[in-house]
Amino acid sequence: MTITPAQLTDHEATAGTLFIVSAPSGAGKTTLVRSLMEHDPAIRHSVSYTTRQPRPAERDGHDYHFIDIQTFLAMRERGDFLEWAEVHGNFYGTSKSWLLSEMRAGRDTLLEIDWQGAQQVRALMPDAVSIFIVPPSIAELERRLRARGQDSEDVIQRRVAAALGEMRHVDEFDFVIINNNLQEALADLAAAVRASRLNFSHQRVRHPEVFHFLSSF
Repeated sequence: MTITPAQLTDHEATAGTLFIVSAPSGAGKTTLVRSLMEHDPAIRHSVSYTTRQPRPAERDGHDYHFIDIQTFLAMRERGDFLEWAEVHGNFYGTSKSWLLSEMRAGRDTLLEIDWQGAQQVRALMPDAVSIFIVPPSIAELERRLRARGQDSEDVIQRRVAAALGEMRHVDEFDFVIINNNLQEALADLAAAVRASRLNFSHQRVRHPEVFHFLSSF
């Protein structure tokens, strides 16, 4: 199936709100998204496919669908991904069929993807709400990456350099959250989600009976 903008912007497809959350590695995106979903069970989390190895405590099918490169490339060739990107030498992709099914059912869905994937999805789904999370400083970003205790110094420096490049795309997003204090950043993220749900186009689709009277004028 080939996705066209018309398929993704009609009333049926936009009944649910799509939230795109992006951030450089170490900005705290995963922690914030996990906390948001604990407080807002109405949002469904899109589990991406990836070729990278699981980190400690990550679960297949919950954090990511962990697959090998050959499987990923075969899925990409079949057109199974709405978007895909290569990040730090690993592939990531979003299931097209799952996302469309959720949107058509009127369920809010959240994608954790990098800025490249965000560009691809926004081009197809212009009503998507995009949120970018940034660290308060590069020094703090480095501190957080080292605190993980998972990467060598060389890898950390590559991630910092990549983060600087990613943050140059911050002006492409609807909302920007500075994650200096976790609770404040979480409150900001929840506020962005709540405000986006009140957008006229979404309200009209979700509550047609409220706006029906307008057709009589």
